[in-house]
Amino acid sequence: MQLGSLLSNFQLEKVRLGPAWANVEISFDQSDQDAAWELYVEMLLRVVTQPLPSEGGDESTALNSIYALFPVTREILRRRGRTAISFSKVAIPVMNQVVRPFTTKWHPQSLAGALSDAEKRTEFRQDLEALQSDLRNYNRLLAQIAGVEDFTGLEARPDAGDVSN
Repeated sequence: MQLGSLLSNFQLEKVRLGPAWANVEISFDQSDQDAAWELYVEMLLRVVTQPLPSEGGDESTALNSIYALFPVTREILRRRGRTAISFSKVAIPVMNQVVRPFTTKWHPQSLAGALSDAEKRTEFRQDLEALQSDLRNYNRLLAQIAGVEDFTGLEARPDAGDVSN
């Protein structure tokens, strides 16, 4: 499968690849699968894929959890990067083009105290919901790369309504 098509299949249209990279054929070996599993588990248990309840939760803590994906991803790439090249071709652009714009916007605002303002907290949560949508898609892709059952949608979302019928 081509890298660009793979990202598109998981609705990761925000990720832009150079023409040569979009058409690169990609396949995943055991090292790629192991790297994807590690990141999948990290993301599955963070606010990047889980809702921040409207009646609680802390925006600063959520921002820190999102930022923490960078050192987690770097560590996985350091340990497995030379043998998990296909995983790297997916992880690097997602981190740089999906996660980084969010942290670039909100980190300085947080340092300036913006998250103390109700309107800014509302804006943060709206931006977070958009990021979470993209990162749930990314997490589904990681599950596929890892060759595991995807638990991203295991729990009902508070805003999803009753889906038991």
